[in-house]
Amino acid sequence: MSSMQPISPKESLTEQVTTKIRAAIVSGEMTPDNHYSAIAISEKLGVSRTPVREALQLLEKEGIVTVAKNRGVRVNQISLDDIVEVFQVRLIIEPPAAARAVLNASEEDLGTLRELHREMLEVGQTGDGRATLEADKRFHLYLLGLANNAKLDGIVGELRNLVLAHGQVTIPQARTSQDLASDRDELMRSILERDPSGAATAMRNHVLRTAQMLVTAVCARTPGLEAERYMTRLDELIF
Repeated sequence: MSSMQPISPKESLTEQVTTKIRAAIVSGEMTPDNHYSAIAISEKLGVSRTPVREALQLLEKEGIVTVAKNRGVRVNQISLDDIVEVFQVRLIIEPPAAARAVLNASEEDLGTLRELHREMLEVGQTGDGRATLEADKRFHLYLLGLANNAKLDGIVGELRNLVLAHGQVTIPQARTSQDLASDRDELMRSILERDPSGAATAMRNHVLRTAQMLVTAVCARTPGLEAERYMTRLDELIF
């Protein structure tokens, strides 16, 4: 099913268009090998060019696309060095944020996290890699949002978006969608037990496993890249 389907007006058009374009990139419908025009995208989505241009500007700020005058938009090819640097930052900020989230979480928040975790497991059972990654993103952004730091929310959201398309190469080569969804079990136990230290450790383990699988998968499909060289860099900013 194409990600570039006409949209209905609910949220702002720019937000919806941004989501649709990002989904097309994640699914591989839009690739780094081609240039795309704002006119063609607006026609596919059934909207004017203005929200498309605004969406592309937002995605360009995130480093996901490059907009070139008179040449349209191109999806950026993120390098393995970029991926490693993204996970270096995530390993620094997400574990303590998870610990703070556990301390701040209300009973209602715990109920929401249970529901988001359940949805992730259900989607994982379908084998839909893209949908599983999106469910994973919703779970993590809600959890980290409980740390009550808007700047952190923005940084984590941008970092996850930057590597989301590459995350698809870990399914099914390195793990199934069900494996991906079940990888939160340790974290969920710590959250429900209100164990901030355990949540920090579980988050770090999860982010590190994800990084290792992603690096391994990218190296496996790219001749000349040695995974070990990148693995040793993942936690070099942590002392």
